Amino acid sequence: MKEGKLLLVDDDRHVLDSMASWLREQGFHVDVADSFDVATSCIDDTDYDLAIVDIRLGDRDGFDLLAYCCEHRPGLTVILITGYGTVETGVEALRAGAFDLLTKPLLDQELLMSIERALSQRTVIAENKNLKAQLDTRFGLDNVVGHDIRMQKIFEMIESIADTRATVLITGESGTGKSMIARAIHRRSERREGPFIEVACGALPETLLESELFGHVAGAFTGATGNKTGKFMQADKGTIFLDEIGTASASMQVKMLRVLQDFQFEQVGGTKTFDVDTRVILATNEDLATAVEEGRFRQDLFYRINVINIELPALRQRQTDIPVLAQFFLEKMRKESGKQVDGFSPDAIQAMQRYSWPGNVRELQNVIERAVLLGRSTMIGVEDLSATIRSAPASAIPTAAGRTLKEALAGPERQIILEVLESNNWNRNATADSLGINRTTLYKKMKRLGLDETNVARASGMGL
Repeated sequence: MKEGKLLLVDDDRHVLDSMASWLREQGFHVDVADSFDVATSCIDDTDYDLAIVDIRLGDRDGFDLLAYCCEHRPGLTVILITGYGTVETGVEALRAGAFDLLTKPLLDQELLMSIERALSQRTVIAENKNLKAQLDTRFGLDNVVGHDIRMQKIFEMIESIADTRATVLITGESGTGKSMIARAIHRRSERREGPFIEVACGALPETLLESELFGHVAGAFTGATGNKTGKFMQADKGTIFLDEIGTASASMQVKMLRVLQDFQFEQVGGTKTFDVDTRVILATNEDLATAVEEGRFRQDLFYRINVINIELPALRQRQTDIPVLAQFFLEKMRKESGKQVDGFSPDAIQAMQRYSWPGNVRELQNVIERAVLLGRSTMIGVEDLSATIRSAPASAIPTAAGRTLKEALAGPERQIILEVLESNNWNRNATADSLGINRTTLYKKMKRLGLDETNVARASGMGL
């Protein structure tokens, strides 16, 4: 039997039985209904792939049943049949949501082709849903890895703002994952079925960027041989992600301000005003507040785009996430390459945690990919990492504030020693005994931390 469960609806019992018999001979599972009420009852009780409906159904018609299907079973495909087909009826049927309109007397091959096309379309739709589910996995929030408290707060913010239309500004160093966060916001929003359009603003000169964003009409400039639809229009009902927004020129900033205020624009060389329903997410690795102070970025545009700010921490600021991210990229590469690599040696993990990662998460991903592809063991060892990572000093272990551990501890250590010194009237021996360290260690610490009685007194007198 062929795949496909059909419901055949016609108030002419003779036509109904003969058509049902022929369709069953073709291998389809077919149920029949000779009225609107019987048909709706069948639709409520059974999950059909396709309904073939005659437009004339006694006191009701096929359009009524089509409307019922659209409301109660929107996934059900409907083919309408009529003995009085006109162009107007066909247009009306397609606008109302029918897959096709066939005219009696039906040709067997014509009916069979229409059914097969309808069922094929359902298969494509199902595959698209499956693909979107895979995209949710690949680009959704579940794919943004991070146990660090800063990342957890970002995840909570994404959940809170995803379904709003508010403009989002994502800031952070290059390689921290701004594009992935933008995609995660889109995939968690009600716009997930709409397009996600990404534009790297810094990669295009101003003239091309304007055309890329807003489109152009034929003849707008040399080489514009036809009309072009811009990215904002392509992102209608979806999300547009503008990366490297800090590179936009002064004139482009003016145009961007209007779009973000009114969601209206004209194509380059055109006069027609277009309206779009687009969610805007922007990103930059620049300090836009400083750019505003220096006159490089418009203050009004900064306020417009900085409605919600998500600041991504650098990888050196989320040291505890390094092993988790490394394992995530390892599993990804293992699937793609087919190589059996089980994990990392303790020395490799420690070396990666000592390293400052100027290229952030993107650099870590590249390092893991290289180690998997070039490594000769089932475990990635420190020898599989680059010389720069292997030679990173222990003092370079980062803290939550982005300073080295040594730098982070210097302040509290200095304050503790100073308080004990003062409580002992700067008696080094008594201070060393109170701290549980020997005098030589105390002297070295005092010298490193600038703890000299004269210097401290001078600093206190200056109000420092």
